[in-house]
Amino acid sequence: MKIAFLTLGCKLNYAETSTYERGFVENGLEVVRWEDKADVYLVNTCSVTQHSDNKCRNIIRKCHRLAPEASIVVTGCYAELKRDEVAAIEGVKLVFGAKEKAKVVPMTLRMLAGDAVETDTTYKERSMAQEYKDISSDTIAAFSSGERTRSFLKVQDGCNNFCAYCTVPYARGESRNIPICEIVRQAEQIASEGIKEVVLTGVNTGDFGRTTGESFLDLLKALNEVEGIERYRISSIEPNLITPEIIDWIASGTKFQPHFHIPLQVGNDELLKKVGRKYDTALFADRIEYIRQKMEGPGKPKVFFGIDVIVGLPGETEEMFQDTYDFLEKRIRPAFIHIFPYSKRPGTRAFSMPDQVQDSKKTERVARLEQLCDRLNAEFVESNRGTRERVLWESSEKGGKMSGYTGNYIRIVKDFDPSKVGTIEDITI
Repeated sequence: MKIAFLTLGCKLNYAETSTYERGFVENGLEVVRWEDKADVYLVNTCSVTQHSDNKCRNIIRKCHRLAPEASIVVTGCYAELKRDEVAAIEGVKLVFGAKEKAKVVPMTLRMLAGDAVETDTTYKERSMAQEYKDISSDTIAAFSSGERTRSFLKVQDGCNNFCAYCTVPYARGESRNIPICEIVRQAEQIASEGIKEVVLTGVNTGDFGRTTGESFLDLLKALNEVEGIERYRISSIEPNLITPEIIDWIASGTKFQPHFHIPLQVGNDELLKKVGRKYDTALFADRIEYIRQKMEGPGKPKVFFGIDVIVGLPGETEEMFQDTYDFLEKRIRPAFIHIFPYSKRPGTRAFSMPDQVQDSKKTERVARLEQLCDRLNAEFVESNRGTRERVLWESSEKGGKMSGYTGNYIRIVKDFDPSKVGTIEDITI
């Protein structure tokens, strides 16, 4: 029996897909590329924007056209929020919502064995708020595998913030986590496979500890002691949750790299408050400055900041957008800007807010930020030239070259050397 996996969306989805894959392999299924006409397709979906929904539908239909006799199993956020829509797509045999992740492997195996299986369809009769509570009963440990150099380790799931534009709390439930001891065991398993770098991932990563009463800093300290893992990154953390105490500890000489992914969304305080963010621009700028103060200095590499920005939220005037632009250009000066045009999501507060921004304006504002991003990224790379760093070399070869990333996430390219794959090398940028 052959099975293929397709994953859309965030790194959390990739970690969960890898965990499903290991479960199916342990039960005798052969993993193949999706183009190779599998007997089963597992599609792990995203629903962060309308474009994401459309892409998921197209992928599912493409699988069915390629292998009309195959069983298609769908899970992930799109499957949770649009279960009936997904179930109606030709070829789909099972749909698993967010609270059924632990059932994906066993119930799919039962279906393949010929047993009658029906996933939970009572979802459609409940409100989003009721479903939010039900989802939160399920938390699975997960990490990605398949790469020789890096693994994404799930440390947290769900979110309690309910920002006005976001469906993620409805798709993934309340903030929750498995205990530190279990996450450490997962990290030890990753290390046993020879992987050198771990990226901590979650929906609201810094909110770790709500289930177990532990702290995010306790988690970082425990993972830092795992033998074999040489580098850690934090995939995304809210500015109000990366505390001075955490920053001080990371800067004291740990395995955690000078690389932070921090969502801003907008650089205007009025709009931040309107959509329910838990900080203002003053706090955001203070956290960035504190990290730089603690981690940068003579002979040290610059800190890489990747910043999320949403363009065209309801009520965003040209002046508000300019505030965001100026805040990024003049105060934060990140190494990279992850830019997302606002997408209306049914069931959120922002969906029915007045003063929706025209798509043409969103497109124009995205283009302006992309130009700013290109300029800031080039300046960041140039500012690191001549500094000493460590590169983790990856296995892929293209045109006789190999590449890897420094601790502060600068991509370095050199002639391919198979003996260097998976090793960390001191270099001068």
